[in-house]
Amino acid sequence: METYWREVQNIKDEEEEREEEEEETCLDEAELEEAWLSEAGLSSLVTGSATEDGPADALLSTLTRQQVATVTERLENYKQTLRKTNRPAPTHVQDIFTTSSPGPPDSAPPRFHRTTKTIHKPRANSHLDTKQTVEADWLVSELPYSEGVSNHKRGVASRHLHGNTDLLLIQLPSSRGVLVRVEDLSPADVTQLGFIALIELSTFLSSLGVRTPKTKTHRHRAPGKDSGVFGVPLSSLLERDRKLYSGETVPAVFRKLLCILEQTGLDTEGILRVPGSAARLKFLRRELNKKFSAGQFDWSTVRPQEASGLMKMFLRDLPSPLLTSMHLPAYTALLGIPSQVHQVQALHLLTLLLPEANRHLLKVLLSFLGEVVSHQDRNRMSLWNVSMVIAPNLFPSRHGNKRCVARQQQEMEEAVGAAHLVQLLVAHRDLLWTVPCFLLAQVRRVNQVTRHKKGLKKRQDKNYKNQVPSLWEGVIRVHAPLHSKVSMAIQLDGHTRAKDVIARFQYENRTGYEDVNCLFEVGGNIGERCLHPDTVLMDVHLVNPSCSWLLKPRPQASHHWA
Repeated sequence: METYWREVQNIKDEEEEREEEEEETCLDEAELEEAWLSEAGLSSLVTGSATEDGPADALLSTLTRQQVATVTERLENYKQTLRKTNRPAPTHVQDIFTTSSPGPPDSAPPRFHRTTKTIHKPRANSHLDTKQTVEADWLVSELPYSEGVSNHKRGVASRHLHGNTDLLLIQLPSSRGVLVRVEDLSPADVTQLGFIALIELSTFLSSLGVRTPKTKTHRHRAPGKDSGVFGVPLSSLLERDRKLYSGETVPAVFRKLLCILEQTGLDTEGILRVPGSAARLKFLRRELNKKFSAGQFDWSTVRPQEASGLMKMFLRDLPSPLLTSMHLPAYTALLGIPSQVHQVQALHLLTLLLPEANRHLLKVLLSFLGEVVSHQDRNRMSLWNVSMVIAPNLFPSRHGNKRCVARQQQEMEEAVGAAHLVQLLVAHRDLLWTVPCFLLAQVRRVNQVTRHKKGLKKRQDKNYKNQVPSLWEGVIRVHAPLHSKVSMAIQLDGHTRAKDVIARFQYENRTGYEDVNCLFEVGGNIGERCLHPDTVLMDVHLVNPSCSWLLKPRPQASHHWA
């Protein structure tokens, strides 16, 4: 634990000398429930404006019974709290759920047929020191985490917080073609995904008997700083960087620091752990604030240990925590879950709830930390060592002084717990950015119910069938507006994959742009989805028969599939 406490002490010394003040805002119970309902896309329930055609109606009509119970409990708790303070309550929950009728019987998308379960052997040269390796078959299941609790309680490893020797490594399923990355969905679909993920997270934790604290404190640094690169909101940094680097998803200064560490620090013993000079770090911080945006900062003078210190300082200086003030208590609460599988599932849902900028920054951070661990033979930084160093920068200590004897045991448990969370995040970083099939199915259901209510559902009568006969014969038409051959009819079978269609267009057009083209599923019960190259198109056709197919360049912010 010496590494952890040294990092905490460095942070404390730095904060004592800083002139910036932190503001704390404590939310009462009513405000807490109102914030939850708003984040779940159900703010209309709070304002009492929820009607049959209200914005929350489509979402409510597609929830499972357990998810409905979670929303009902939250709203009832909100109402009771308002009564205690003599404030007017919104519409009764019974009225809300009786007016929210479910969608038409045929609106539920068909199930995927290619969900397989294969247990992989541990990867060679894993560097994660694990004793068990299992496959995340629950990613390709249509059973919500909250409804699968009883199934997963049997035969899974228990939580161990004393090092990484007992870490359970959970790998992605072998049927990669059915997996969807959150960044490959349209912004509107990601918004709906966040609403459902929050409701599911609360339902899941409740099913496990885990309760998050009823009071939360939002801590953020004093506002008003827009210049420089430290202590500036991620949104402001990205807005500035995108004027120079179109499509940038991570602040340029943070990416540059990681680049230096990857080029010169991966083989440095104690990288991340051995701190640079405090005076030197303060000097570099001032210089970066003054010169980085103008391109005048001399990076050749920055040593690996200093880049490491600046990287951690950047994370600590963010006006709002990277993992968000709203959900930090939930991260701590999931330490009470006795199964690592359930802990990873909860972390997965929490990751899907992150704002886009936070999610992208966390992704590149965890990828870098994984690289550090893969070089542990030379840098002496195991997964547990890395987790102990990074934990205080993502999960700030709630105690100002660890010398108090009465607090030492609690502080020790919090320290080990925070390091365990970082350990899980790093070890399962590839899993965190995927969308479970059950969540995607619910997003599709919300979209279909919305279209049905707006009268946008395509007619499926004889006239429509006669107009589009290919739809019923397993033939799709793929459009490629940037190619010389702009359209092509494709006969589907059980083996046709997205990469096969891309290859046919490349061959027909005699071009070599495979790396910059992606097949998209557009419309129907989805906004837009960039398909994995191994996606079986018949599966997509069955689940979304009225979608369009479009071949176009990948989004600039999207990385290639692994």
